[in-house]
Amino acid sequence: MGDSLERLGSESSGIKDELSMEIDPPLKENLATTEDWRKALQKVVPAVVVLRTTGCRAFDTESAGASYATGFVVDKRRGIILTNRHVVKPGPVVAEAMFVNREEIPVYPIYRDPVHDFGFFRYDPAAIQFLSYEEIPLAPDAACVGLEIRVVGNDSGEKVSILAGTLARLDRDAPHYKKDGYNDFNTFYMQAASGTKGGSSGSPVIDWQGRAVALNAGSKSSSASAFFLPLERVVRALNFLQKGRDSFQDKWEAVTIPRGTLQATFIHKGFDETRRLGLQSQTEKLVRHASPLTETGMLVVDSVVPGGLAHKQLEPGDVLIRMNKEVTTQFLKMETLLDDSVDQTVDLELERGGKPLTVRLTVQDLHSITPNYFLEVSGAVIHPLSYQQARNFRFQCGLVYVSEPGYMLFRAGVPRHAIIKKFAGEEISKLEDFIKVLSTLCKGARVPLEYISYTDRHRRKSVLVTIDRHEWYASPQIYTRDDNSGLWIGKQALPHECPLLTKKHGNIDDIGKQLINGMETSGEDEIDTGIKKRRVVGEEVFENTLNEPTIDTHENIVTDFGNASVAERVIEPTLVMFEVYVPSSCMLDAVHCQHFFGTGVIIHHSENMGLVAVDKNTVAISASDIMLSFAAFPIEIPGEVVFLHPVHNYALVAYDPSALGPAGASVVRAAQLLPEPSLRRGESVYLVGLSRSLQATSRKSVVTNPCAALNISSADSPRYRATNMEVIELDTDFGSSFSGVLTDEQGRVKAIWGSFSTQVKYSGSSSEDHQFVRGIPIYTISQILEKIITGAKGPRLLINGIKRPMPLVRILEVELYPTLLSKARSFGLSDDWIRDLVKKDPVRRQVLRVKGCLAGSKAENLLQQGDMVLAINKKAVTCFRDVEDACQELDLDGDVDGRLLLTVFRQGREMEILVGTDVRDGNGTTRVINWCGCFLQDTHPAVRALGFLPDEGHGVYVTRWSHGSPVHRYGLYALQWIVEVNGKPTPDLEAFVNVTKEIENGEFVRVKTVYLNGKPRVLTLKQDLHYWPTWELRFDPETAMWQRKTIKALQTVKDI
Repeated sequence: MGDSLERLGSESSGIKDELSMEIDPPLKENLATTEDWRKALQKVVPAVVVLRTTGCRAFDTESAGASYATGFVVDKRRGIILTNRHVVKPGPVVAEAMFVNREEIPVYPIYRDPVHDFGFFRYDPAAIQFLSYEEIPLAPDAACVGLEIRVVGNDSGEKVSILAGTLARLDRDAPHYKKDGYNDFNTFYMQAASGTKGGSSGSPVIDWQGRAVALNAGSKSSSASAFFLPLERVVRALNFLQKGRDSFQDKWEAVTIPRGTLQATFIHKGFDETRRLGLQSQTEKLVRHASPLTETGMLVVDSVVPGGLAHKQLEPGDVLIRMNKEVTTQFLKMETLLDDSVDQTVDLELERGGKPLTVRLTVQDLHSITPNYFLEVSGAVIHPLSYQQARNFRFQCGLVYVSEPGYMLFRAGVPRHAIIKKFAGEEISKLEDFIKVLSTLCKGARVPLEYISYTDRHRRKSVLVTIDRHEWYASPQIYTRDDNSGLWIGKQALPHECPLLTKKHGNIDDIGKQLINGMETSGEDEIDTGIKKRRVVGEEVFENTLNEPTIDTHENIVTDFGNASVAERVIEPTLVMFEVYVPSSCMLDAVHCQHFFGTGVIIHHSENMGLVAVDKNTVAISASDIMLSFAAFPIEIPGEVVFLHPVHNYALVAYDPSALGPAGASVVRAAQLLPEPSLRRGESVYLVGLSRSLQATSRKSVVTNPCAALNISSADSPRYRATNMEVIELDTDFGSSFSGVLTDEQGRVKAIWGSFSTQVKYSGSSSEDHQFVRGIPIYTISQILEKIITGAKGPRLLINGIKRPMPLVRILEVELYPTLLSKARSFGLSDDWIRDLVKKDPVRRQVLRVKGCLAGSKAENLLQQGDMVLAINKKAVTCFRDVEDACQELDLDGDVDGRLLLTVFRQGREMEILVGTDVRDGNGTTRVINWCGCFLQDTHPAVRALGFLPDEGHGVYVTRWSHGSPVHRYGLYALQWIVEVNGKPTPDLEAFVNVTKEIENGEFVRVKTVYLNGKPRVLTLKQDLHYWPTWELRFDPETAMWQRKTIKALQTVKDI
């Protein structure tokens, strides 16, 4: 029979725990009547509150997130609420308490115990105006086996829930929840079959007199068993808080509650097991004589934290007999002695394998090994390793611990829970060492980092960290807990003059030196780093974090082509491997992953500019960090997106040829493009691409369909999907994860073999991302390339220090699909038109039909779903390229009006309609605003393709949201538009910024939204500028950089 799961009361996850036989003792006669319970509950319920908490950052044992829990008033006059530690949280938290009459007030943490699962919030008693309530007294001595109890709280999201039970055990081992999260220890727990679930954390366990005898903490997911924390240490802490509050007049001040530790975990084992551990008979007799008759065992050392005071002094299996000459068999007695002896010595008398042993240890201040500050850099949260996690992972306290890897470390493959040991060649033993090294680095620098993880603790792993070039995130901040206010106060972590805070960027020579003098990277940690992987049809391919060293010079390059074909030998020097990362702060246009890879082909290589073409399933958005590895020369350099085609599945990425060095620039070259003639069915082509080791791979294939029309349905979260495209299909290829090019026998490129993203939907509401590969004809890429080289009439973009005009694309924003002429005849299309269309294209024998118009386009309301497009400007059209050519003719003719005369067949009638075209650039989305944790952007084409935009305005679209933010807490999620804020319209981002600028910190905001399905909704949320300032990221074409700007924030971030 499998082990049961134990979980925190407000959490839904747990880790297996050993089971023991539990025999409930016979219940004592229950003297309490129903009327007694009614009176007790009538007094208790008003003092029980629903706590809505938001962990604003991942910290120590807790992740960022929002949840509901329970607390109860234990001091009405001073305004103190008792709940669990995992509710108060060890890191930044924002919380409100809601009383039974629906009065809601802010609460602030004043204490969270470093070990035991309890903590306190404070509130202003004067804020409760309409409720009469009394505090709940704490009675730890009233707990006994057989006591009938009630658990009163917020269970399973209910406002008030009352669950009955009977205390069955008072000496249960502390439950084990997670191997890498919070666990209580060095205490007994109580157990009852009350069946509490998520949301009941912090509920009072009361007797019939209305006294709290225990604190609900967790439960076993496979049964009705619930675990309660005894209140003896809670009462002690509360007394300290009350005395501290009384010593101050007008406000709360931080109160120190002495807590001592030996950095050792004890467990209570029965006398039968202590005998097996070697306990002498006379020692057992002495202990039994000095202990109450109910004593059944002794305390035994279970584990010792490495590097702690007890390390190499105590060992697992040591049986504790006396502390300071007093027989100690209970946790409470041991903890009382330790808490009263901070920074003093204690004498421990033990037996180890039957041999007596005396150890003198100094009691350490438990708060000194509980971190109260953290570094936030590039979205990562890094802080000293806490006692909790040091105990879980068996590492020394105070090491540099990655609580959340963020972007920079995620990009390097550093997982959560990693311990950083070396950075940029410097040993790292404490957080200050890491900050010191960080202050010497410049933007774009690439430096080695070594770390260890608890899953593979005996080997250091080496990765390459790239310092952000763009301003994806705010500058590094140090946040320190302020127990006076209950907030964490931020300040700049680095000096103003440090390179990272200036506009200076690292150049390729610096990067090369860093790599050569740095380290050899390891790819062994790819799977356990938690990096997202790209899903492919029929298989899973894990992301490769291997980074080859960059070399400045390379002479006498000789390539052994072996038996490679002519096409492979010709095309290999033009191939480039992409590794693309998307920052979590810039996951625009509903991009579905943060890490992509694929193969591109160089289409232009000159002294001043190199251009690579690649599919948009590799480079999905312009807000990306791209690294290019060249097949012709062993070097890795950054690239920048310069063009994203608004319709076709390709992007153009620029690189600096000078970064290749003279040797590299001489061997890297551009491919020869051959857009005409188009490929035909049965024609032989060579499929050439790169393996993960940058080795060229090729095969000869046959074109089975040169004009297969794509039909990709919209994803649950609308993102780019290729439409109005004909692609090339082959008889054989290398699978759905292999991309490259299609060439003729001379190595001239006829198409790029690119990856397409789709979403496979299963029964119910489940779906999964997949990808497939098809050939993309080179003609459209060739046309855009010619415009870039010759100078287009479009916006200018800085590429490698030179401002170049970039092309605009005129498109008919209508989604079309082909229908066979045989089907069209059934709809009533005349024989004359069928004859003309067959004559125009005897191969396809099809007509284009309208699937839908993009909302907000000039074609909207003119064309209808099902219309057959027969001709444009009196010329018959049969394929998507005919439509594109008609749009381009407007530009060639200088037609300012930009309208096309479409001949359509609609419901049995032929008609002519003048339809406007739209002009789009290749920049993609270039601005994002973060407000209260949600990411706002203009509506992107994939959403407009659904055919709906709200009449109130559609310029403020919620594309993503952040865990632990106000929008997470109040439910303002993605896939909707914000159309009003406090009754003021927000038709676009600028109007939204102007409205929200006027809203102050802590104010409630009324927000009107409209979902994708057109359903309106009004909700409220509280703005939190302390942890979630309003900021924007915008691409600046003058500098070709993404720049960050703070729109509104509290002035609490201090400079050093």
